[in-house]
Amino acid sequence: MSTTGLAGRSVVVTGAGSGIGRAAALGFAGEGARVVVADLDAARADSVVAEIEREGGSAVAVVGDLSEPAVVEEVVARSVERFGGIDVLVNNAGIMDRMSAAGDTDDAEWERVLRVNLTAPFLLTRAALPHLLASGHGAVVFTASEAALRGSAAGAAYTTAKHGVVGLMKSLAVMYREEGLRTNAIAPGGTATNITVDRADGARGPATIGTYAANVGKAARAEEQAAAILFLASDAASNINGALLPVDHRAGRAVCPIAVPEWGRDRRVPPPTRSGTAHSPAHPTWPQPLPTFVMSSPAV
Repeated sequence: MSTTGLAGRSVVVTGAGSGIGRAAALGFAGEGARVVVADLDAARADSVVAEIEREGGSAVAVVGDLSEPAVVEEVVARSVERFGGIDVLVNNAGIMDRMSAAGDTDDAEWERVLRVNLTAPFLLTRAALPHLLASGHGAVVFTASEAALRGSAAGAAYTTAKHGVVGLMKSLAVMYREEGLRTNAIAPGGTATNITVDRADGARGPATIGTYAANVGKAARAEEQAAAILFLASDAASNINGALLPVDHRAGRAVCPIAVPEWGRDRRVPPPTRSGTAHSPAHPTWPQPLPTFVMSSPAV
């Protein structure tokens, strides 16, 4: 018997036509949830709905750009009309940038990436909030990224947007927890999806891709990311709120590339004191091991 508590609940999944979103939509339907399949591509959305219905589930497609208020209103309205409300919202839709450093990022790329990856989930969450709160057990799950954990997984626009997603998640988790809403996020590492990098712009883009390749862990399947989403949305995670769950084979906690000073490269050379002179040779802790720098997510 399933212990997720998702059976009969109304779930909105964005970017549900492919990749992680598709896997999540199918996973929720497999648990007996009723699913709103929101996607920019009509053929993909209809295909997912058809697959759910073939298995005896219930789903409806909504097609459009979720950064447009009219599409946001349609998603909420269709969920309420068809399924009576919204119990779970999965903000998953997103696009990649061109791995551009800030100085190489033009206005169009910046605005497009933030509009799709940050503004759109904000608009949909805001519109869905009355229904999520009315359910009494509402849950919101964001698909963030390992780029929300470190600066070497994407360009300036995508990294900024995903850090913003985590900030939005944490704000919601605090401000609505007393009303029964739980809000969490996953931080996927490398995953086989249809999101790709068109090109690495500028002199620094290829270097960023190289750093990413050096840090990435085992590539995940979309279903592995979806399993984490379903867990956070389910009753099994009823006491988890404001959490950012890395699903990245430890890529998000990889050592951050930094410039190590001479005293860090050579353990025989102690670090300077505040006055600029070396520590006493009698210092009992030298030689010391090189420091390990680990990126982690702060608490809410």
